[in-house]
Parts: sequence; C-alpha cells; structure tokens
Amino acid sequence: MNITDVRLRKVEAEGRLKAVASITIDDCFVIHDIKVIDGEKGLFIAMPSRRGSEGTYRDVAHPIKNETREQLSELLIGKYNNNDFVKQA
Repeated sequence: MNITDVRLRKVEAEGRLKAVASITIDDCFVIHDIKVIDGEKGLFIAMPSRRGSEGTYRDVAHPIKNETREQLSELLIGKYNNNDFVKQA
C-alpha cells in the first residue's frame, strides 16, 4: 500500500479537532474525513465514522494492521506539526 496523496486542512475553530485529512492510496482509492484530534495524551488520528442507531460511533474505514495505523498516524501528525496544509481558496 502506497499513500500517493495527502491533503490536510487545518480547522481554525476552537476545540480539540485540529485538522481534517483526505488520503489517496495507490492513486486509485480515497479516504476522506480522517481527523487529527488533540487529546489528553497528545495528538491522535480518528478514522471516518458514522453514528449508529444506538448512539455509538463505528469507523466506516480503518486500517486492519496496527502498523498501518501507526504509519498513517505518523504521516498525518507529522504534516500537522510541519504546518503542511493545503491552501484554502
């Protein structure tokens, strides 16, 4: 799996949500709405999710292997820390 494009948009509003990302995998599959969140233990990523009828949230797309999640987390948090955001029009 190669992440061939990353678009990170900074969230200017106050709160824990700091950025929202879209990634492209192998130039053929896109995942939108990956969130960079400032938690109690620092920054972390949250995969896109949907609220179920019982009120709980479930990821609609997520890495199966922990090493893939860590790779994605390092990439997105690294871009956030380097202020590597897409330009807003």
